[in-house]
Amino acid sequence: MSVPPPVGGDCAVTEADAGSLGAVVDGVVRVPGDDGYAEECATYNLSLPRRPAVVIGAASPGDVSSAVQFGAARGLPVGVLATGHATSVPADGAVLVTTRRMNAVSIDPVARTARAEAGVRWQQVIEAAAPHGLAPLNGSSPLVGVVGYTLGGGLSPVGARARGWAADHVRAIEMVTADGEPVRTTPQRDADLFWAVRGGKDNFGIVTAIEFGLFEVERLYGGALYFPGELTADVLAAFQECAPTLPEEMTMSVALMRLPPLDIVPEPLRGRLAVHVRVAYLGGADQAERLLAPIRRVGPVLIDTVGELPYEHVGMIHADPPVPIPVHERSLRLAELPEAAVAALVAAAGPQAHCPVTMVELRQLGGALARDPEVPNAVGGRNAAFQVLCAGIADPDGAQAMNDSIDRVLDGLRPWEANGGTLNYLGSRDTGPEAIREAFGKPIYDRLSQVKRSYDPGNLFRLNHNIQPAT
Repeated sequence: MSVPPPVGGDCAVTEADAGSLGAVVDGVVRVPGDDGYAEECATYNLSLPRRPAVVIGAASPGDVSSAVQFGAARGLPVGVLATGHATSVPADGAVLVTTRRMNAVSIDPVARTARAEAGVRWQQVIEAAAPHGLAPLNGSSPLVGVVGYTLGGGLSPVGARARGWAADHVRAIEMVTADGEPVRTTPQRDADLFWAVRGGKDNFGIVTAIEFGLFEVERLYGGALYFPGELTADVLAAFQECAPTLPEEMTMSVALMRLPPLDIVPEPLRGRLAVHVRVAYLGGADQAERLLAPIRRVGPVLIDTVGELPYEHVGMIHADPPVPIPVHERSLRLAELPEAAVAALVAAAGPQAHCPVTMVELRQLGGALARDPEVPNAVGGRNAAFQVLCAGIADPDGAQAMNDSIDRVLDGLRPWEANGGTLNYLGSRDTGPEAIREAFGKPIYDRLSQVKRSYDPGNLFRLNHNIQPAT
């Protein structure tokens, strides 16, 4: 569907422009000052508000095409927003496409696949797949959007070590490229684009639907163990000891949590340091408890929720906040976890440290995450053994102090840093060209840059961790 040319020849979005766009889309069009503008631009992560020149609440792939054509005709960058868990750069003066109205899910139990439109969240897929004994490689929060999570790598806290990255199991992608045309890309069709989007996210267009594999999950044993903060060193030592012996069917992480004294926080955890051990095992209770024994021997727990778990309740393992918050994140990956690294983490974020960071998580990687997929993609950093993620909740006045504290934690672990990463774990302070090149590594980045030149030579899609078109 074509969009009328700009009025007056400039790049401002006038009322007439917005009106002409609204006449050709099925969803909504809002500009600053309109009722509903702030709600349409709302994100989960409140640390980076979205203030575009115009926001299009897309209800169909045709709406996405119209929005892309509109932005291209006016020389405005075009970005996409599903849930806003991982916003990275401002959208001021841009065209922003929201996808929450595109929320259909379908399951093929014979092929063991799912098709999810651009606005679908993981809980919808989980609930649709569960009656068939199937489950996706979803993230820790069931409220995260499927598309952005998957195409930025997709690190499941349940099945990743046994199955690999979520991006490894994508079968087809429907998207709108910079020319405003819809395409369906697969391993056999536009193979270079299919390779690039799985890892390069929204640098090449706006995805309208995605098809991906599901897995049989007969049993899930998991939950959380919360230890008092004074046992931080002992818990981390036990984790370091048992991690090399864990089968790929078990995923474990340890998070040092400093939660506020609020009513929504369980009483034993309010206003104190607690050590949150997250456990997910694709097997039975007896074997799981044998694997957990070194952790349980550390001492008494504040809360114990580990047990047989319906997959629909998988979100309780990490218990991510369900409401929007202003969160500041940064991460790094470790090539190894020697005793010295554990000691550095305890010194930076343990009970004796004056560390305000809300969460410091150490997660085991390896297993299938380190193996190349059957259909290659642009996900980098497969050689890491562990990942450290820092997340701090802070309002604008406290953002700088929180980010400084996060940096101090991560700087203490730099001696064991592994090369590479994924776009999902690059924060809003890691949007520079060098950080993005380092995340992918030179061979992958150079190829991505070539694909970018083919499909988006004008860099229309740059409201992200941007991959520059090759020159």
